[in-house]
Amino acid sequence: MPAPAQAPHAMAHPTLCIGLMSGTSLDGVDGVLADFSGERPEVLAQASLAMPAALRAELLALNTPGHDELGRAALAANALVQQYAQVVAALLYRGEAEPRQIAAIGAHGQTVRHRPELGYTLQLNAPALLAELTGIGVVADFRSRDVAAGGQGAPLAPLFHDACFAAQTPRAILNLGGIANVTLLRRGRPPVGFDTGPANVLMDLWCARHTGQAFDADGRWAAGGHADAQLLGLLLAEPWLALPPPKSTGRDLFNAAWLDGKLAALGRTPAPQDVQATLRQYTAQTVADAIGAHGADIEQVLVCGGGARNRGLMQALAQALSRPVRGTDAAGVPPQLVEALAFAWLAWQHVRGRALPTATVTGSRGARVLGAWYPA
Repeated sequence: MPAPAQAPHAMAHPTLCIGLMSGTSLDGVDGVLADFSGERPEVLAQASLAMPAALRAELLALNTPGHDELGRAALAANALVQQYAQVVAALLYRGEAEPRQIAAIGAHGQTVRHRPELGYTLQLNAPALLAELTGIGVVADFRSRDVAAGGQGAPLAPLFHDACFAAQTPRAILNLGGIANVTLLRRGRPPVGFDTGPANVLMDLWCARHTGQAFDADGRWAAGGHADAQLLGLLLAEPWLALPPPKSTGRDLFNAAWLDGKLAALGRTPAPQDVQATLRQYTAQTVADAIGAHGADIEQVLVCGGGARNRGLMQALAQALSRPVRGTDAAGVPPQLVEALAFAWLAWQHVRGRALPTATVTGSRGARVLGAWYPA
């Protein structure tokens, strides 16, 4: 009988981990290979792969109930992991590394349901298949243990932000993916982190509907419109925004039906570009309101995620926040790599058997080891 696979904390582990991320925007898979032997992680290689259109459409469709969704979800998870495996292969090639040198892959999967108030969260993933395809142990299902401990299960990146971006002066790390989340960092105090509302999810939806493009490149389409004050008021009246942290959200709330309902309540039809400009302002205003309410002492905002590449959105944020707003590259990490690097870091914490103190971020009952281990 073969010996049972060792738990990751029992292994003589190397210090290299891979992190993979395909976020709410579903534009692609980002990956990093990082070395955690020093005080700060060192990125040895990076790779990205655009999401195939058919897979993106299926993952979007699986955010709402439908025919044979269990079977379709399983097939979509397998297809997603095939993309993950391609990114891992590229990282190994570019980083001149072999599978045996990698302690773990951190693979978050694709969120299709997030209902922590009901005690569950669901990310499509096939970590056993990823381990089989790559020959590397995989850490997945990062959110479930936190939800089991009474937490929101998200956002988890603030734990990494605290380890990587803490500074002498109070600063915020703002992730602009499909959903926006903010981490408030103050020296000598645990991080505070929470979702603030939509970042790109509604803008991408509206842009695709009216232009056929997956996103508004550099915010150029929104720049041709004007924010509609009445519509903005209706959007800002969303009750979720008034909830205190810890809190998290996703497409379960901010989706096409939600936006169409607000437009119906408006009783008139603004020009499509005006709606886009309003959605951009909505993202900027909800972020500014959240930081104003819970981080009045914050002196600097560093931005990561796809939204950091939207010049119009960055300008709107700077105006709404009345603070310096820059990309995280100002602190040594390119904006597009932060989330993938966060999941490499989370995998490294799991391998070390380290319980992470999530209480001030997710509201959990205490520190827990996050993730589940799938050996190679």
